[in-house]
Amino acid sequence: MKRPLFRRCGHAPGALSPEDQAAVDQSRATLTALRNPTPWTPGSAQDIAVRIGPFVERAHTRPGDDHGPDMIAVALVHPDTPHAGAYLHGRQLGYTERGWLRCETSTILGLWQPGYAMLTHAAAGLPLPDDIGMAPAHYALYIEARKRDDSRDGFTLLRLGPYTQTRHAQQDYDRLTAALDGREAILVPGHRVSARFAPFDVSDHHLFADPYEADAVALLNAAVAGVSA
Repeated sequence: MKRPLFRRCGHAPGALSPEDQAAVDQSRATLTALRNPTPWTPGSAQDIAVRIGPFVERAHTRPGDDHGPDMIAVALVHPDTPHAGAYLHGRQLGYTERGWLRCETSTILGLWQPGYAMLTHAAAGLPLPDDIGMAPAHYALYIEARKRDDSRDGFTLLRLGPYTQTRHAQQDYDRLTAALDGREAILVPGHRVSARFAPFDVSDHHLFADPYEADAVALLNAAVAGVSA
């Protein structure tokens, strides 16, 4: 009596399922990214891969504040950005709550490559830790003296920052604006003085006066006196 012929379901011997093949391809891409990182160049305005403990994360660089050489400002983003589910998943894991951060350039592996995605907290289903080793890169106030001939020529009279809270920066901005009211065009001969908000330039941190160590208006008066001396 002949036995019934059974056909084996599934894939041919040695063949990988689509899911397994995708995992293999991702592993190969990760190894390639680690072995052949694409060098990051200051000011390149491209996403970068940064080390955070044993993990690697994707980060946007902040335009105008990405020239280093020792420190730049970045914002961590979900590795699947800008795909549809990345924002929601990023919120769940704490990616969207960090804001701009100070990033030491020594932690940069290179430009971001998809192969790094497997090495992120998101790939492991883990939230970002409370301490990721990056301090916030806050905003600052710039007091500038511009020539009154409608040109952009001039110079920065005073840099104040970083502010740890936006409301503190707003308070000083209001006080400085009030102190300048009616005096903008006479403080520095041939120039008009004004204050503006801008990102705190982490790579030029040595040029900033700490607004929490002295009164902002007193710092402004001292800066004006230094120009007039």
